[in-house]
Amino acid sequence: MRFDILTIFSEILSGFFSAGILAQAQAKGLIDVRLHDLREFSCDPHRMVDDRPYGGGPGMVMQVGPFVRGIEAIRREVNGRTRVILLSSQGRLFRQADAVRWAMLDGLLLLCGRYEGVDERVTSFVDEEISIGNYVLTGGETAAAVVIEAVARMIPGVVGKLESVEKDSFFNKDHLGPPQYTRPPVFRGLSVPDVLLSGDHAKIEAFRNRKAWEKTACNRPDLLGLDIDRGNSNG
Repeated sequence: MRFDILTIFSEILSGFFSAGILAQAQAKGLIDVRLHDLREFSCDPHRMVDDRPYGGGPGMVMQVGPFVRGIEAIRREVNGRTRVILLSSQGRLFRQADAVRWAMLDGLLLLCGRYEGVDERVTSFVDEEISIGNYVLTGGETAAAVVIEAVARMIPGVVGKLESVEKDSFFNKDHLGPPQYTRPPVFRGLSVPDVLLSGDHAKIEAFRNRKAWEKTACNRPDLLGLDIDRGNSNG
């Protein structure tokens, strides 16, 4: 699968894809990550890609032209099914189901905004507008890295064992994964639960399932439809 990233700061991402599972996946030919400089698609003699916002306001807004020319140029290079994704704090929330769906494509083109955002007209040339969370980042590069890693994990062969993927939180389920332990069995008075050392696979599975639901209720009650605000306290 081919991943294309359109950004003004490709150096932020180059190191991210040069190590670990993603580097191995590239070496095996399972994925192909390409970084594109948005400034290459600017018609300005100084390669400017931003300007002051119409209507006034602080900061600068990224222009529609460079993004559209970049989209068109890159799409001409990609064969097969591909989607163009704008990474934006105003987009809908990225979910595991998106990673599974996009992993079946031939290509994914990710647009990284900066400054006060991108010209709204860019959305007319993309397939989806995505946010990775309810917070604001300096730019879309971090979000692009998150999306690519999540999608790449769903491509057969990228992660060594399919079972490792199937045990992940959010993979075909509406709760978190269970807590995990490894050696040593005791560390500073904290012990691994006895059941995990018992060898009784039925009891281990039941324990992990119970703990997964308990962890979900504690850390992500929203997944269970519970409206619990743990952040407000007058104490």
